[in-house]
Amino acid sequence: MRKNLFFRTAVAALLLSLCAVAASAQSMPVSGKVTLRQADGSEVPVKDAIVDFYQTDISRKFLGLKTDKNGVYRHAGLPMGVYTIIVTAPGARPSFQTDVRISQMPEMGFRLEPGESKRLTLDDIKAMMAGNSPAGGAGGTTPAAATPAKESDADREKRLAEEARIKASNEKIVAGNEVVSRTFKAGNEALNAGNFDEAIRQYEEGLSAREEPALFANRSEAYRRRGVDRFNAAIKMTDEAGKAAAMESAFNDWRKAAESSSKAVELMKTQAAPTDPGAQANHAQNKLAAYSTRAEAMRLVATKVDKSQADAAFTAYQEYIDLQSDAAKKSKLRTDAAKLLFDANAYGRAAEEYKKILAEDPENADAYLYLGFALFNTGEKANFQEAANFIGRFVEKAPETNPMKTEAKSILDFLKTQENIKPEKIQPAPARRRRG
Repeated sequence: MRKNLFFRTAVAALLLSLCAVAASAQSMPVSGKVTLRQADGSEVPVKDAIVDFYQTDISRKFLGLKTDKNGVYRHAGLPMGVYTIIVTAPGARPSFQTDVRISQMPEMGFRLEPGESKRLTLDDIKAMMAGNSPAGGAGGTTPAAATPAKESDADREKRLAEEARIKASNEKIVAGNEVVSRTFKAGNEALNAGNFDEAIRQYEEGLSAREEPALFANRSEAYRRRGVDRFNAAIKMTDEAGKAAAMESAFNDWRKAAESSSKAVELMKTQAAPTDPGAQANHAQNKLAAYSTRAEAMRLVATKVDKSQADAAFTAYQEYIDLQSDAAKKSKLRTDAAKLLFDANAYGRAAEEYKKILAEDPENADAYLYLGFALFNTGEKANFQEAANFIGRFVEKAPETNPMKTEAKSILDFLKTQENIKPEKIQPAPARRRRG
């Protein structure tokens, strides 16, 4: 009887869990390489070159991005728009590129020429262009200076081949950016409209062009929500064979949701956090979406599909909790994580977590309830007295309208009549402040 009641409670919560996907920032990753031409015509990567992004369709700037030891710069995500990009490096003339559209931006490389270094601003560029004066360096992916006069046929052939390779690579990146941008938008529209099949199709088309954390995270949400719909439909079916098939379809969706969100998290872990405050906010938002979708997908897998995944699901929740800065949200998620263990029948571990919760919040009635239930469901008689104490405390604190009060009383009645155990008074410990 208890198992059925718990199952119906979980289903009721599940029916209410169809929340909209977290809004994802309309941003694109940006990268490129900065090199410096040497006297012999060769090029070397430039470490610590400064790359400044000025958004010109909306007045914003993202300054101070630096290249690594290989001359490579990366930005996790700039808002889509039109930019002027300026590159400065010691011992080199500055270089810039105007009217760059992030949504169609290739992997923008800059080839610098030796000369006097000066960090230009957007106003400097505007003044130069208005006065038709030299810019102090040309931007783009092609050399700023003319081909050396003594270039050999072999060197010329090598240079032309490299330029063709760069051009083909840029064209591929531009095409990929278009696909990612288009499918991300279309997938979100379908997801928010409840058309999960179409949302999944759009996200997968985008992922075929390039693997992006936001695409993986939102595809996970589409799989999860489609699985919820299928599960809720299945529990209403009377034909056992049809019901089993429908349940398996829901379970497969939740497995795919967990796989997709785990991939989103893996990719986010490889991305360095940007230094610009605006970009940091976008990066943090995408990271939070990846970790939250993984936690929820893993919860469903562990509680409905494969209870051996309880530890992995709990770890996913803990990593999601670690990203939270709001104390109230952290507390709510800790309670959710403990309930996950309980629903996955990991009663011993659930009891440990609920005891931690009560140490911080002695007035948490639900923690008393599920701590008592967890101890009772271990089936170990040595735990029954403690179980009765905590369930009794819940009955004292919970209002009569609480839907779990009847179940709690039935367990207390069982312990009294079958085990001769009555609740003992609990002296709650003073709440302690939790760090973090």
